[in-house]
Amino acid sequence: MEALHRVVLTRTAEAMLTEIADRRIQRILFDKMKSLSQDPDKQGKPLLGELAGFRSVRAAGERYRIIYRIEAGRRLVVIMAVGIRREKSKSDIYELTKKLIRLKLLSPTTGSEKQ
Repeated sequence: MEALHRVVLTRTAEAMLTEIADRRIQRILFDKMKSLSQDPDKQGKPLLGELAGFRSVRAAGERYRIIYRIEAGRRLVVIMAVGIRREKSKSDIYELTKKLIRLKLLSPTTGSEKQ
């Protein structure tokens, strides 16, 4: 059996999770994040373009996305962002994540947040 990865959330991802009013949805998302400790590279899909290096997995009725990065050498999964997929909307989780990277609030290379 493959060794487990440690799953951590950035402060941004924590804030996004706590902003979700529905506690049931929060629990579903949290459980999905925990499941990323096993074979995170076999879950979700690799992202492209500005989000290259990240992966995305669907959760909570497929409306929500969890965007994460795997740091294999450290056996670490870093949850970068959590939110609803809203195509062609400024509030789409992918658009929000790209904006955070452009504003240098999230780093695509280290999987960490700027302080």
